Amino acid sequence: MKLSHTKTYPIKHFLDNYDLSKEEIQDILSTIIQLKEAAHQNAVPQLLKGATLAMIFEEPSTRTRVSFETAMAELGGHALYLKPGEIHFGSHEAIKDTAKVLSSMCDGIMLRTEDHELVLTLAEYASVPVFNAMTYYIHPTQGLADVLTMMEHLPKGKSLKEIEIVFVGDSGENGIMAMEHAHLAASLGLRYTIASPKQYSISDAEIKKVEEKMQKTGGSLTVTENVEEAVKKADFIIPDVWYYYGYEDEKEERTAAFYPRYQLNMEMLEMAPDHCKAMHCLPANREVEITSEVLDHPTRSLVFQEAENRLHVQRGLLAWYLYPRMKRADDQTKAYYEGKMRAFLDQRLN
Repeated sequence: MKLSHTKTYPIKHFLDNYDLSKEEIQDILSTIIQLKEAAHQNAVPQLLKGATLAMIFEEPSTRTRVSFETAMAELGGHALYLKPGEIHFGSHEAIKDTAKVLSSMCDGIMLRTEDHELVLTLAEYASVPVFNAMTYYIHPTQGLADVLTMMEHLPKGKSLKEIEIVFVGDSGENGIMAMEHAHLAASLGLRYTIASPKQYSISDAEIKKVEEKMQKTGGSLTVTENVEEAVKKADFIIPDVWYYYGYEDEKEERTAAFYPRYQLNMEMLEMAPDHCKAMHCLPANREVEITSEVLDHPTRSLVFQEAENRLHVQRGLLAWYLYPRMKRADDQTKAYYEGKMRAFLDQRLN
């Protein structure tokens, strides 16, 4: 899999948290938090009234589809669910052409796809903001939801910069969430530990990339096979699935490498400080990478708060990227065109 590359686009896209500055992410998070507060009062402002979001899903989705569609509706806009086979995307039409057509009809484009290069190509030719809704490389909307959840449940006396985030599981080529948190930790300057079996560990190229940015932001990256040592100071432990779509044939091999040492169970959670919380992006394979006892724990699990935060993140991202580009007519202009069109149509109909 190719590494994400930083590129300057004519407009702002949301593709990879690694490409954003600490200040940009903080501003986006502030937007998310303010709109979450408004949502709790049933007072979400109609910032995107009349706007349309094209949502292209090449992969299955629950949280991403529901959160983007709901967020767009709450902000006064409309979301279109599009999937291959129902639109000409990639197979019957060049990505370049689809990007240009959708840009002429919609205010934003969201894409969930396996190939990370595809979302980069879409962004290259789109003239409206493109949102990366997950590739098999990173999952930036989920990453922001995780950071928001951590911010809302910081250990007493600790700031975000002081927490210990520990990922356990696959951080290799298919370690989507491991990579995502590495990119976020690099941009925000956070402490991040990855505990993986050697054969499923983060590549040297990715380590170099992450550490290069951490030198500027003050973050730290630790990579180890010793999961027991890794979780001793953890404030948050994050697992991910051991096998994803398309890798079912590796299920036995992967399970043997991860189980039981890298399973997030109560035994692992109790190795960490008492305040340590468990997280998971979902969907989860219960009793595989995480046990039901941990996932459903009333005080130690943040999994479902984390899932809900996907909606709040999507709402904030849509507002942050689309609102500044919205064209707004004053009441006088609206009245002029309404009157003009009514008179024209009334004359023809009568």
